[in-house]
Amino acid sequence: MTERKPPGVTFETWVDRQVREAAERGAFDDLPGAGRPLASVDAPYDELWWIKAKMEREGISHLPPTLRLRKEVEDAVAAAREAASEAQARRIIADINEKIRAATARPPAGPPLNKKPYDVEEIAAEWRERH
Repeated sequence: MTERKPPGVTFETWVDRQVREAAERGAFDDLPGAGRPLASVDAPYDELWWIKAKMEREGISHLPPTLRLRKEVEDAVAAAREAASEAQARRIIADINEKIRAATARPPAGPPLNKKPYDVEEIAAEWRERH
């Protein structure tokens, strides 16, 4: 724990002394990114910069429900085309079609979904052609 600021010493002088002593002890040696410029030094100011940086570091994203469903639909169609069996491909498309129908019946917040249920037979035929 750091010592208390002595009375009569300005706060700035006290902090400067603590930083100088820490540097002399080597407390700042070998820090991550040492010697490299800051990545955001030329970026315009954004008051949510720290939230965005944390989300990027931790691989977290936030999308409105409709955009999240669009991504899920794309992933499901790709998964159906690469499925291990035709039955599995049909199941994947049936599941995603159910989600599309639910979102069409009660549109969630965000931009329009602009997706309609996929033809299960068409996807199954594509799967048979590929395999």
